[in-house]
Amino acid sequence: MHDVVIVGAGPVGLLLACELGLRDVSVLVLEREPEPGSPWRAAPLGMRGLFSASLHAFARRGVLEPLLDSALSFHAEDRPRGAGHFAGIVLDPANADIDALPFRLAGPVPDVLMTNLAAVETVLAERAVKLGVEIRYGAEVSSITQDGEAAVVSDGAQEYPARWVVGCDGGRSAVRKLAEFGFAGTGPNFTGYVMLAAVAEPVQLKPGFNLTPTGMYIQMPSTGHIGMMDFDGGAFDRTQELTPEHLQAVLRRVSGLDVTLTDVQLASSFTDRAMQATTYQRGRVLLAGDAAHIMSPLGGQGLNTGLGDAVNLGWKLAATVQGRAPEGLLDTYTGERHPVGAWALDWTRAQVAIMRPDPHGQAIQAVIRDLLATRDGTNYVLQKIAGYSTKYDLGSEHPLVGRNSPDFCLEDGTRLGDLMQDGRGVVLDFSADRHLESPALAWENELRYAAGSAVEDFGLGAVLIRPDGIVAWAGEPDREAFDRVVRQWFGA
Repeated sequence: MHDVVIVGAGPVGLLLACELGLRDVSVLVLEREPEPGSPWRAAPLGMRGLFSASLHAFARRGVLEPLLDSALSFHAEDRPRGAGHFAGIVLDPANADIDALPFRLAGPVPDVLMTNLAAVETVLAERAVKLGVEIRYGAEVSSITQDGEAAVVSDGAQEYPARWVVGCDGGRSAVRKLAEFGFAGTGPNFTGYVMLAAVAEPVQLKPGFNLTPTGMYIQMPSTGHIGMMDFDGGAFDRTQELTPEHLQAVLRRVSGLDVTLTDVQLASSFTDRAMQATTYQRGRVLLAGDAAHIMSPLGGQGLNTGLGDAVNLGWKLAATVQGRAPEGLLDTYTGERHPVGAWALDWTRAQVAIMRPDPHGQAIQAVIRDLLATRDGTNYVLQKIAGYSTKYDLGSEHPLVGRNSPDFCLEDGTRLGDLMQDGRGVVLDFSADRHLESPALAWENELRYAAGSAVEDFGLGAVLIRPDGIVAWAGEPDREAFDRVVRQWFGA
């Protein structure tokens, strides 16, 4: 019996497997696809943006460098001239002041990285295997049974018993359905399309994001990547074949141009249906990533939200499996991540509302354009996109507690990310007398202690950082307060 069976070998499932393997949890990953890699995962169709919180999570586990090596670069004419976008409205980099974002410290970790799903999955799969994780392809889950002590997953040919099961198997999650999770939300406003295709006269289509009176299209001429949003109320029957004729008709409608598709190599459709599981845990079964929440791809929140789920769940599930967890620790996974997922759904819903090709949507769009043309408007959107405004309610009024920790740098050059490679939490003691050294060392199996002056400490005496990079406590080095918070997160 494995400690944990993870269903789904995408970025979320593989990152969770790495987090568990790092703490010596036995993990089996089941993936329905017969082998890794597909044209949909590679560039350009698998192109995705990784934001600050995700990139810091990778840096803290030593897997950022390989991802930087695979980062995508685009031809100048393809790249939207901006610092990101909101509802297809490109942000002006002249208005962006990244250094003004709350508790941000400059360092080697970028704020955004364009890469592709295949690259992320390759890096994480290699790390998972090194950590002792078993990955089995061609295993499509057909049933799940559970009792109070364990669960059994079956693919019809073989049964896989485990103490815990985590569904990371995407928006059409079999785990979510088989374990009977509630799943609620809002229906679609549009049908989206993404394709790898050639256009007879590509200069007719503008590169980048293009809002039109009838929808939106995105074009990257050098790669043949074309995306479209057709506000048809999600009326297109997505079970039928996507023909070149249908795709050309939609492209002409949303672009308003008499364009001709000459070669369609790959094509797929999606909608902006926004749904979320009512809880992320039912008994011995948990959900993460798109299995827990589905949304429009606008703004790139889906992947980053899912990676945040994996980082949050990993250390908590490991502690639970190994009997180290304080009472209720695993419950905080749903308690912390469900509100983040709900926010991400609303963030994408707001963008869809702005993009509606009707007088109401166009009026809102004009107002939003004016707001985004200001420094405050641009920075507000940037901190939301990058995750700087995410803050868990941990019962503290301190503005840093509950946030993803800044990348503190000690004066000897040691960075927080360097101290988190083994998956333990970290105590940073900035006090001259190393006030927390003795109580911290009593928890050395769970915490790593580091002392010294920081290049920037925000006036803090000490900081306690959970294994997922979240600040659990910050302030003056008070032993009583420190001990109370440590016991809250790491046990009696």
